[in-house]
Amino acid sequence: MNTLVLHAAGEPTSVGNPLLNIAIFVIFIVVTMAVVMKVGKSTSEASDFYTGGASFSGKQNGLAIAGDYLSAASFLGIVGAVALNGYDGFLYSIGFFVAWLVALLLVAEPLRNTGKFTMADVLSFRLKQKPVRLAAAFGTLGVSLFYLIAQMAGAGSLVSVLLDIHDKTTQAIIVAVVGAVMIAYVLLGGMKGTTYVQMIKAVLLIAGVGGLTIAILIGVKGNFSELLQQAVDNHGGNRAVLDPGLKYGKSATTRLDFVSLALALVLGTAGLPHVLMRFYTVPTAKEARRSVTWAIGLIGAFYLMTFVLGYGAAALVGPDNIKGAPGGANAAAPLLALEVGGPIVMALISAVAFATVLAVVAGLAITASASVAHDIYHSIIRDGQSTEEEQVRVSRITVVIIGIVSIILGILAMGQNVAFLVALAFAIAASANLPTILYSLYWKRFNTTGALASMYTGLVCALGLIIFSPAVSGSPTSMLPNVDFAWFPLNNPGIVSIPLAFLAGIIGTLVGKPDNFDDLQAEMEVRSLTGVGVEAPVDH
Repeated sequence: MNTLVLHAAGEPTSVGNPLLNIAIFVIFIVVTMAVVMKVGKSTSEASDFYTGGASFSGKQNGLAIAGDYLSAASFLGIVGAVALNGYDGFLYSIGFFVAWLVALLLVAEPLRNTGKFTMADVLSFRLKQKPVRLAAAFGTLGVSLFYLIAQMAGAGSLVSVLLDIHDKTTQAIIVAVVGAVMIAYVLLGGMKGTTYVQMIKAVLLIAGVGGLTIAILIGVKGNFSELLQQAVDNHGGNRAVLDPGLKYGKSATTRLDFVSLALALVLGTAGLPHVLMRFYTVPTAKEARRSVTWAIGLIGAFYLMTFVLGYGAAALVGPDNIKGAPGGANAAAPLLALEVGGPIVMALISAVAFATVLAVVAGLAITASASVAHDIYHSIIRDGQSTEEEQVRVSRITVVIIGIVSIILGILAMGQNVAFLVALAFAIAASANLPTILYSLYWKRFNTTGALASMYTGLVCALGLIIFSPAVSGSPTSMLPNVDFAWFPLNNPGIVSIPLAFLAGIIGTLVGKPDNFDDLQAEMEVRSLTGVGVEAPVDH
């Protein structure tokens, strides 16, 4: 430990060799792009583009789900949050992990049994197709866009640290390049190519994080208390870094913000369109269950290791060095890799994190494009009469548009902790999508009016409160720090928007007229519980 502490006492004077960093980045991109292009050659039908032809095993899909879920936020954001805020930063890990139990118990299998391509297939199964699909598509786009913003901001921070770039204009160019590469991934490979990249990335990320964790524990000879003490010393002797409340215990408002964050994280996963879409890439409900079991094991191990890495970054890098680096809190993980293993390890870990960003944004882009092509273009504009070629073409155009929008918003959000940004996406998912999913699956009386009321209330309320929160304006860390139109005091809207969405669903159902689709309601119940008739199309 002594050598590590002595090394950490000095400020990081360099970020390794920029040429080495870029070389390893390019190798990663070339290899994964080659995989995408090879697999993408078999993408000819809409089912191939959206769900990989439902051809993956539970184990493969579990790896891919872990790859999808363990985003730049999980790695960069949480390590930074723990390094700067101690125990309160680890609450992100706990929330992200516990959320999987909700997804497994409530939605994974019924969703796989009821749908085909997108979340809207389930929501509109026994309701009026067009209005429900339109509302579901808006919800999907809202969640995907906020998630994409977080990944773009993470990529900008990561490359800025590696090249020691403090100039905002150059960082913006980096975000634009990441967006362009992401668009290429999706256009070339579809869901099949993206899934293979997710699997590769999940293995590399968990192996890299595991290696760093082992190196840190070896450095302290297994004495974790010594690492915690060093973290306390680097925080000026403030032992509050080990206790709850450093970030969320300062006032009644921050405590309420914590409850809001917890609600969003725990309920959000079960409403994330890009994660739910993964259940359609396996052939049976049994494989869907297996894939979630694999994902929980991998994700749980990863989040436990973020605790060690976070306090390791506080101990070996120091909070002041992290705050002063390009990217702020998001720089903690690569700087820790530099301290523990030198420039080569830093370059490798950062390249894996960069591959993480690319893979996650590709999955998000496919989900959003599938929603536009399948739910809006095919089901609403063309009234179910479009060909699969037309749908895939619309999907590809949508990917380009979404990529451009996310690049612009990602540039604005570069100063934000990416775990915090993803928490906003979770709040939108838990507000706009989850109430309607649960009501559709488990409440016989639920109708179209209730679905529309729930989805639009949740989406508008969550987005509106985020826009008027300190996350967007009114504080030095806001997206727009020089203006102030923040009247909502909480950073996360979940505590208001989620209950309102559930309540709106109940009121809308009680006020609205019954849909009289009793036969479809019965069919959905049988399908969701047994999987019988999964392949049969539903038109009404």
